[in-house]
Amino acid sequence: MNQVKKLISEVLAARNRYLDTVRQLSEAQAQWKPSPDVWNVVDNTEHLYWAEHGAILGMWKVLQAAREGKKIWEGEMIHKGLSIEEIVAKTWKSKEIAPAIAAPRLGGPIGFWAASLESLQVELNALGHELHDDELESLIHRHPISGPIDIRQRFEFLRFHIDRHLNQVEELKSNMPV
Repeated sequence: MNQVKKLISEVLAARNRYLDTVRQLSEAQAQWKPSPDVWNVVDNTEHLYWAEHGAILGMWKVLQAAREGKKIWEGEMIHKGLSIEEIVAKTWKSKEIAPAIAAPRLGGPIGFWAASLESLQVELNALGHELHDDELESLIHRHPISGPIDIRQRFEFLRFHIDRHLNQVEELKSNMPV
């Protein structure tokens, strides 16, 4: 299996783990908040949708620019060769604030956001058909918190980010009233 397909399959596996978990919840459970300042399951799922949607679009833009011969990134690759876990450990606070573009803002039923998140696999697969393994480390897409990361690291981030929010959902589930 080539590297692009492997990375996409890792994102798919993370997405499936997340969706399998949230689809077990009732609407009331998905909407439950332990306090006003904590995201519920719907908030987490909506956030994942917006964050991944933006990341996929950003990767497409970077790929298109490179194919048109345009400069993509100028500057030092400060995270060259690092895993996404190492990058996050270096650049994130323990509780980050989501950029406004990726923040939950619409609410609504968990079924809608679960279906929306699942639909992003189509966009990701289409990107994978366009992308070549040799472009994974040469194309740079800036992350709003971590800075310049290559496309391999961006795919790793998608997987990492979904799993991070799965952990938050599991924590919510463990505290839900019976």
